[in-house]
Amino acid sequence: MKRLLPLVLLLIAPAANAGAISHKITTSAQATSTGAYSHAKRIGSTVSYSSTGVTISTLPSLASCSTTAACSYGAGSSISQTTAGAATELTIGYTQGDPIVGAMGSGSTVSSGVVANLPAFGDTVTYSGGSGSPTAAITSVSGGTVTLGIGGPGTSVTGSVTSELSYNN
Repeated sequence: MKRLLPLVLLLIAPAANAGAISHKITTSAQATSTGAYSHAKRIGSTVSYSSTGVTISTLPSLASCSTTAACSYGAGSSISQTTAGAATELTIGYTQGDPIVGAMGSGSTVSSGVVANLPAFGDTVTYSGGSGSPTAAITSVSGGTVTLGIGGPGTSVTGSVTSELSYNN
């Protein structure tokens, strides 16, 4: 019976399972280069006024408006103090509007990610964009190596290596 005991223990012992262990390696690389852009909006001419203790017989106005030019400030405002010696306040504001451009798109040139000629409008947003050639390459998955190279302004590169080891009992 003592001889059979090791054999019986071997038969009732659980079998080893190598399939419960897994190893996963994920490698990724990405390179992007943003485009250049320019967004411009014309602003119109405006005139405004605020007063206390004055009489305005001729209001400030815009003049010389046309389909090819922005309006200018109109001359000839007639303003006088209402009561001599009293407190007086007068504020006149004027904003010159943008001229009318002959062709759409004139005013900005984008070449190699650089905006060389900026639009000359009152409301303008310009972004130069990427220049050069960014690189992203996976050189060795087994070694977990990712090679990245930046290309210049407006470029970005991202690389990652993820190693996952699982054991399920």
